[in-house]
Amino acid sequence: MTIQQVLLLLLLWMWLPQPCHTEMLFRRTPDLRPKSFGGRALGNDGKAIHRQKRGWMWNQFFLLEEYTGSDYQYVGKVASDVACVFLSDEATTKGTGFGEGSTKDDKTGDIHATRRIDREEKAFYTLRAQAINRRTLRPVEPESEFVIKIHDINDNEPTFPEEIYTASVPEMSVVGTSVVQVTATDADDPSYGNSARIIYSILQGQPYFSVEPETGIIRTALPNMNRENREQYQVVIQAKDMGGQMGGLSGTTTVNITLTDVNDNPPRFPQSTIHLRVPESSPVGTAIGSVKATDADTGKNAEVEYRIIDGDGTDMFDIVTQKDTQEGIITVRKPLDYETRRLYTLKVEAENTHVDPRFYYLGPFKDTTIVKISVEDVDEPPVFSRSSYLFEVHEDIELGTIIGTVMARDPDSASSPIRFSLDRHTDLDRIFNIHSGNGSIYTSKPLDREISQWHNLSVIAAEINNPKDTTRVPVYVRILDVNDNAPQFAVFYDTFVCENARAGQLIQTISAVDKDDPLGGQKFFFSLAAVNPNFTVQDNEDNTARILTRRNGFSRHEISTYLLPVVISDNDYPIQSSTGTLTIRVCACDSRGNMQSCSAEALLLPAGLSTGALVAILLCIVILLVIVVLFAALKRQRKKEPLILSKEDIRDNIVSYNDEGGGEEDTQAFDIGTLRNPAAMEDKKLRRDIIPETLFVPRRTPSAPDNTDVRDFINQRLKEHDTDPSAPPYDSLATYAYEGNDSIAESLSSLESGTTEGDQNYDYLREWGPRFNKLAEMYGGGESDKDTS
Repeated sequence: MTIQQVLLLLLLWMWLPQPCHTEMLFRRTPDLRPKSFGGRALGNDGKAIHRQKRGWMWNQFFLLEEYTGSDYQYVGKVASDVACVFLSDEATTKGTGFGEGSTKDDKTGDIHATRRIDREEKAFYTLRAQAINRRTLRPVEPESEFVIKIHDINDNEPTFPEEIYTASVPEMSVVGTSVVQVTATDADDPSYGNSARIIYSILQGQPYFSVEPETGIIRTALPNMNRENREQYQVVIQAKDMGGQMGGLSGTTTVNITLTDVNDNPPRFPQSTIHLRVPESSPVGTAIGSVKATDADTGKNAEVEYRIIDGDGTDMFDIVTQKDTQEGIITVRKPLDYETRRLYTLKVEAENTHVDPRFYYLGPFKDTTIVKISVEDVDEPPVFSRSSYLFEVHEDIELGTIIGTVMARDPDSASSPIRFSLDRHTDLDRIFNIHSGNGSIYTSKPLDREISQWHNLSVIAAEINNPKDTTRVPVYVRILDVNDNAPQFAVFYDTFVCENARAGQLIQTISAVDKDDPLGGQKFFFSLAAVNPNFTVQDNEDNTARILTRRNGFSRHEISTYLLPVVISDNDYPIQSSTGTLTIRVCACDSRGNMQSCSAEALLLPAGLSTGALVAILLCIVILLVIVVLFAALKRQRKKEPLILSKEDIRDNIVSYNDEGGGEEDTQAFDIGTLRNPAAMEDKKLRRDIIPETLFVPRRTPSAPDNTDVRDFINQRLKEHDTDPSAPPYDSLATYAYEGNDSIAESLSSLESGTTEGDQNYDYLREWGPRFNKLAEMYGGGESDKDTS
C-alpha cells in the first residue's frame, strides 16, 4: 500500500464518527441483519472494487422498568457493521420510527427512554431504523427492525379475585379435609426471576386450619371440630411473591368457614320423669300433653320419632310425632274411668330417624323417659247397664203391666241417686210410662200389634243432685201377636148366578185374610151359617172355598138377589170367626154362561127408562134451575133503575115514605140537630135518581128562626116548592111527619128547592143524556117562546 492510500484512509477514519466500540458490545444477529446495497467502484489501479453487503449490528436491547433517575435512561447504540470502514463522508445514519417513550441520536445512534416504562403495561417495544445519505437523502440500506425488551422488577404484589371467601366443611371431619382453594395472581413477569412466584401462608385461623403453600388449598388442622361448640371460623390467608422470601410483596384475603351439621348427637329428654293429668271424661283422641327430646343437631339430623315401648297404659294411650315441632303428642286411646284406675305409667322412647353410621361409636341415638298420667275425677253422667234394651210383650196385656226395667248407676264415688224419664218425642201417643225411681216401664194404653208392631223409646237417666247431667239409652219394645182378629173376605165379591144354572155349578171362589200373624201360619175354614136350599160352600182346604148351586134354574122376576152368609174361622187359639155375606144377583146368560143382563137393569127396562133417559132428565132439571136463577137476577136488576125510566115516562108520581122514626130519643138514625138548625144543611143537594154532570146554583131561602113551629116550617117549604120554577116538571105528594110544637126537631125534611132571581137556563139538560131530552125540550122551548113574545 502506498503512502497516499494510507493517508486517505486515515483522513476518512478521522472524518467519520467513531461508533466502532459498539461492535464490541452488540454482536450481530444473523437472522435480524438486513441485506445492504451492492455496488462496484474503481481503484487507482483501475481494478473494480466490490463493496461488501452492509448490515446493522444489534441484538435485543433490554431496558429496566420503573427507572426513577433524573436523566433519560440509556438503552443502547445502533450502527452499521461496515459504516466505519466503507461509508463515505457523505454518508451518515438517521433513525426513524422510534417507539413511544424512546429517542435516538442521529449522529451517534444512542437510544434513550424518555419516561418511566411499566412492563405490566407493555413488555417490549419494536423500533425501525434506516441508514440514509445526508446529501441525497437516499437510503443507503433498507429499513430494518429491532426490539427493546423491558426487564421486570418486583413492583406488583399478589392479589386475590375475592376479598372475602365463604366456605363450609362438615363438622367432625378428619385432619386434612379440603375446605376451599384460594388463588392469587401477580402481574410481574413469571419468566424473569421470582417476582411472580407466590407462596401462601395462614395469618389467622390456626390451629384449626392450614393452607398448602404452593396451591392455596385450605385444609382442616384439628380433628373432631364440633359445630355445637363453635360453628363459624374466620381465616386470613397471605399470598407473598419472591417465593416467600424477605422483601417480597404480599396480599391477603379472608375466608369465612362454616361447620355444617352431621348427626353426631343423640336426642336427650330434659327430664327423666314427666307428670301429666287428664280428666276421666276426655273423649277418645283428646290430646292430654306432649313430651320433647332435645337434639343439638339441626335439620333432618335432629328429627326424632316417639313411641311408647312399655308401661301399664300402652292400651289406653297413644303418642303421635309432631313433625313441625318435633314433639310427641300423647292422646287418649280408650275411655278413662277414675273409679277403675287413677294412675298410668308409660315409658316413652325418642330416636333419631336419620343416623350416620360413621358416628355409631358415639352411642345409641335414642333416649327414654317415664310419663306418669293421673286421671282426674269429674261428675260423670249415669251409666246404663246395657247399651240398649229389647222387651217383648203380648198385645193383650192389661194396662199398667210392667214390660221391662232399665238399670243405671252413678259411676262417681258419690253414687248419687238416679231418676228415670221417657223422651216423649219417642212416645207421642203416651202408650208407655216409666217409674222414675226404679226404671220400670209399664203400659198406660192398650197395645195393638196390628197398628204398630215396634215401639222405639228413649229413656233418660239423670242424677238427682245434678239433673243437667243426663244419659240416654234406646229401648225397643216388640209387640207379640195374639189371635184377636177374625178372618174376613179378602176382597169384595160381585157374584151372580145365571137363570139357566144347573145344580152343582161353580159360581164363585172366595178367600180370606187375617190381620193376625200366628207362628204356624194362617189356616181358614169356610162354612154356611145355616143350611141354604139354593147354594152351598165347599172348603178347598187351602184357605179358599167354592160357592156352588144346589138346584136348577133361577128366575130374576121372582127373586133378583140372594144373600148368602158364609162363616170364616181360623185355627189359632182362641179361635176367631166372622160371618161374611155374599150378594148373589140373578142374571140372564147365554148358552155359554156369559152374563147378558142382571136384575137391576131388567127392572128398569119395562118402564122405558134407560141410562140415557135418566141423564137427559137430569140435564133438563139443571137447565130449568139456571133459567130461574137468571130470571131472578134480571128482576133484581130492574129494581135498581132510576125513577125516570125513559123519555116517554112523564107522569105524576107519588112518593110515599113508610119509615117511622124512633122519636126524639132516637138519635142514632139521623142528626136531629139538622131539624133544629136548617141553616146547617148543605147548600147543594144532589138528586138521587141521576148522576148530574153539571150543577146549577140553587136559590138560597132564608131559614126559619130557631125553635119555630115545625108546621110553619113545613108549610113554608111547601109554598116555596110550589112557586119554585126550577122544581121538577111533575107534581109530587110529599108527606111530612112531625111531632108537635114542643119537638126539638124543627124540620123532618131535607128538601130544598134552589131558586134564582132571574130565569133558569135548562140547556144543560141536553148534556145529561137522552133520558133528559124531553125535559130539555119542554123547558128550553118555553123560554124561547117567552123570549120571542
